[in-house]
Amino acid sequence: MTLHTTDPQSELLDVVDESDLVIESKTRAEIHRLNLRHRACHIVVFDSQGRVCLQKRSMTKDNSPGLWDTACAGHVDSGETYIDCATRELAEELGLQVTAEQLQARFKLEASAQTEMEFSQVYTLVTDDPMDPDPIEIEKVEWCRPAELDRRIAASPADFTPVFKAIWAKLGALDTSN
Repeated sequence: MTLHTTDPQSELLDVVDESDLVIESKTRAEIHRLNLRHRACHIVVFDSQGRVCLQKRSMTKDNSPGLWDTACAGHVDSGETYIDCATRELAEELGLQVTAEQLQARFKLEASAQTEMEFSQVYTLVTDDPMDPDPIEIEKVEWCRPAELDRRIAASPADFTPVFKAIWAKLGALDTSN
């Protein structure tokens, strides 16, 4: 079966061990086929009104096509840091030019089946800057109040990526404990 995706299957990513230490590099296709641990970042974007930006993944994505996800996410390239990946992905996917200082590191999810074997570093960003979503990556973006998002996830959990649901639950737990 031929995979029909716009995702670059030959991109080089780092394979990591259970402690998130690099052990080798392989292509995206090999890593996904062999179910190896690797790195990704997710950026949860809020506006100054407290609304959260959701991304509906393009139908050409190789994982979770057509599902709602964080505003921006991506694989950490071989040799790249999590924060460099986050700023790069924001520019590529949403047309947002941000500095590392504008991002707040929140937590890292462990590599597991739920995260598709990705250690996922999660950042938040607050911005009112206009976005220019990449139509190859993103079907559409939508702003949503947190309470409405909670209702949507409860009513239709299958509409959201598993990793997004984990991120949103953990982010909510952090925010209510402050």
